[in-house]
Amino acid sequence: MNDVENITHQVLHNCDISDAQHAGLYSTCGLALRLRDLYKWEHRLNPWEEKDTSEILDWIGEKEALWEKLADAKHTNLSLQGKDYDPFDTPAINAVLEPRGVLYGAGYAFSLKPTFFLAEIENKSLNNGYTVYTLGRELARDLLTLPALTQEQRILVRIDSARLFLWDQMAYIKKSGRAALRFALKHCGLKKQNPEAMQQHLPAILAAQKDNYIYHEIGELSDSTFDPKIWRELIAAFPHSPAELLARGLKDLLADTHPNGTLYHLVENRKLAGLGFYAAFLDGMLKELFPQLQNAFEDFTKTYNWHMIKDAAAEGHQHAKNVTSEMIQLFQTGKKKKQLRWAKEQIEKRLFEKIKREYNPGT
Repeated sequence: MNDVENITHQVLHNCDISDAQHAGLYSTCGLALRLRDLYKWEHRLNPWEEKDTSEILDWIGEKEALWEKLADAKHTNLSLQGKDYDPFDTPAINAVLEPRGVLYGAGYAFSLKPTFFLAEIENKSLNNGYTVYTLGRELARDLLTLPALTQEQRILVRIDSARLFLWDQMAYIKKSGRAALRFALKHCGLKKQNPEAMQQHLPAILAAQKDNYIYHEIGELSDSTFDPKIWRELIAAFPHSPAELLARGLKDLLADTHPNGTLYHLVENRKLAGLGFYAAFLDGMLKELFPQLQNAFEDFTKTYNWHMIKDAAAEGHQHAKNVTSEMIQLFQTGKKKKQLRWAKEQIEKRLFEKIKREYNPGT
């Protein structure tokens, strides 16, 4: 068994352990969607392919039986060329694996769920001083379908996961995002926007969205509003809470509206499809924090005035900086007083009320 095959089995084992112990983080619907993606990946299906329900239910039953056995297991070290590595020591592991054409990823996602993957390297390039890896076929992954991430100041774009992620976003888009999606698809060259056309043009659609992934990560690496140490402490202190959701939403908004981030890239390069996708997929906490973009995009589709988008980005960035500063201040005060519970309550009460008041003045 060669090094890549050997490490693949080890990474898959740690993926199963993570999923077994953190599947309860998700709602029933959220877990079903993640299992659906995992099934498609394991069976090498296209994002739009659906198998018989009975087959999927049998597979889920097998997965749950495995998870029960791993409920108390600990993540194992990775053994490579006779040496053991901590599973989170990605620099050392990749020093061995990258010359073999694969890249390993490990870290902590929402609610501090450990996440792991292993993928083949398709391309390596430089963008704004950062190394960008475009990763192709994934050899190992867990429940999380992450299209892109940063690791050791490097940007990793996971094409296998991105295809699934993007297709699901389009297939399950909310009514409020449909007009923006139609705008984006039109500027991807789709004269017809039925499922068959979207399947045929998925490579072109993903190519238009890929820059959004990359420049979000560049914006995140470039922005210094959230000190990395404070960020990690705050997320670790308030996992699986509204405070964590707000912190992650602020970090995303700071990245997207940074001068090196997504929106400035779209404006400077007149990326119509990319802007449409950004507006279409704006959702959750980021949507609550960034209503300026929604309003600006509606006007933009009538005027094609890029200054509206740039102005919205500038306003959104300043707002995110203000809220982040207040969040950090409350967190540090609570930490100093050894009253983190008070800090969490204040963050959730004061900041959420402030956001609601600023953007819903009549309520």
